[in-house]
Amino acid sequence: MNSKYDWNLKEIFKDREEFDKTKKELEKDLEGISTYQGKLCSTADNLYNCYNLYEKALEKYEKLYGYGMLFYNLDMSNQEGIKLYKEVESLGTEFSTKTSFITPEITYSENGLVEKYLSEDRRLDRYKRDILDILKEKEHILSKEEENLLANYSELFSAPENTFDILTNAEFKFGNLVNEYGEEVELTESNYTLYLKSQDENVRKQAFNLMYEQYRKFVNTITELYLANVKSSSVTAKLRKYKSSLERAVLNDDASLKVYDSLIEAIHDGLHINHEFIDLKKKILNKEEFHMYDLYVNPFEQEKDEITYEDARKEVENALSVMGEEYSNKLKEAFDNNWIDVFAKPNKKGGAYSMGIYSVHPYVLLNFVNSKRDVSTIAHELGHSMHSYYSSSNQTIIDADYTIMTAEVASTVNEILLSDYQINNEKDKTKKAELIYELLEMIRATLFRQSMFAEFEKIVHEKIENNETLSSEDLNEIYYQLNKDYFGNNMIVDENIKYEWARIPHFYTDFYVYKYATGVSAAISIANKILKQGEPFVKKYIEMLKQGCSKKSIDLLKMVDVDLESKEVYNDAINFYHEKMEELKELI
Repeated sequence: MNSKYDWNLKEIFKDREEFDKTKKELEKDLEGISTYQGKLCSTADNLYNCYNLYEKALEKYEKLYGYGMLFYNLDMSNQEGIKLYKEVESLGTEFSTKTSFITPEITYSENGLVEKYLSEDRRLDRYKRDILDILKEKEHILSKEEENLLANYSELFSAPENTFDILTNAEFKFGNLVNEYGEEVELTESNYTLYLKSQDENVRKQAFNLMYEQYRKFVNTITELYLANVKSSSVTAKLRKYKSSLERAVLNDDASLKVYDSLIEAIHDGLHINHEFIDLKKKILNKEEFHMYDLYVNPFEQEKDEITYEDARKEVENALSVMGEEYSNKLKEAFDNNWIDVFAKPNKKGGAYSMGIYSVHPYVLLNFVNSKRDVSTIAHELGHSMHSYYSSSNQTIIDADYTIMTAEVASTVNEILLSDYQINNEKDKTKKAELIYELLEMIRATLFRQSMFAEFEKIVHEKIENNETLSSEDLNEIYYQLNKDYFGNNMIVDENIKYEWARIPHFYTDFYVYKYATGVSAAISIANKILKQGEPFVKKYIEMLKQGCSKKSIDLLKMVDVDLESKEVYNDAINFYHEKMEELKELI
């Protein structure tokens, strides 16, 4: 058994022998699925039997892929891990290839035939949502031969992201800086934010410039990787008869172009509120010049920004006790039973994530460096994990895989609840101001910053789809101008910030980041209702989490009175941001 701070991957597979046995079973299942090619919709029995095999195969594949990815992410320089990850990636290609006939055969079945099966054969109720979704997407489905061709190319399409990951996680070295104690320390992706929040301006400036000088050196390479990713996305969208890659992305999220446009419009309308927060930051710090590297420092922080993991756990558990006994007990299980790989290690994947593995449990990757911000990260990732737990416990594997549109809501609700708990239980005026400032900063970073990212993506994709040729200088300039718009005239937009776009891994998952902004907006609404209405609304909210993707995301959020197509939810979030700003002013 590993230490309590490390993943226990033996809960997925106890050894390589069990992994290989499951892999062989999956390959057998895939061969069985292949036998239905060309005759999937000839009978209701065939449709049911194929889907039944597909469900079993998907469960095995999720375990195999999850194991390979988690093992690899623990040490991305480990050759065994690299080989295992490549193995499960190839298995993913085989899975896609062997099952690629299902969607086009349902799509091009005789009119009304599949609907007839669904109405007459109750066994198919288990797969009804998925089958109906395929029928609704008929205009975007290609022929069987074309679908098979695209499936075979899927591994190549992921090459830009994989190359970016290896380059920036395993090969980038950012150099050393001198910390506030005069010690020379190595800058890494994991500790960058810690140094950017230092009270010592020189430490912040060193970290900022070291980070982006490295990205500046490789910006042409990263530009080629990113534009290759954008172009493959645009070509695929065009082949599938979408008007744009953005339309394809939002429809696949169960969202709409109206959601994306309403968000950007509302944020632009409220940019003056963000400028007001920047002005307030500058005033509190008493700085004549306010730089990009001053953005993350909390001026109210009196002590070193450190907390032990055990204390962080206690805060998260106390804050989320408002969610009720069942939720709290499951959180305890996550902490006590190796769901979480806690500490930063050499060559471990940077950042944080939660990965649900159906029939096992979710796994959380952290890079805990004793920062107070890490407490919010724990709450955030466990929001994803609890969503995975509830959806997996109540839906089939086919219906449990909820969209990111709702996932970011669950994670951010936890952050808001944590913040409210911390603020309400703090008696010291300065510390309370520190906590409110942190909440404001979270909203700024999630609502305004992610919307800026979303706008950057929209601009770049539109230019590529209009056959414009873009260079690294073009991308730098687009990003630089957006920073000027979003931060206002009282911020010095330092030259090096123009390379920040090259550091954002989420850009390799097209139009992902806007869901952070819609998520925090929805989360503010939901968290406020949990705190005001208590148990009745908590039950309503958990019922939403249990739905997985059995309903459309926009409809799921309407279960908790959130309409993402309306500017109202974003305006309310901006107003909440402004209210907290006024609350902070009263304390200073």
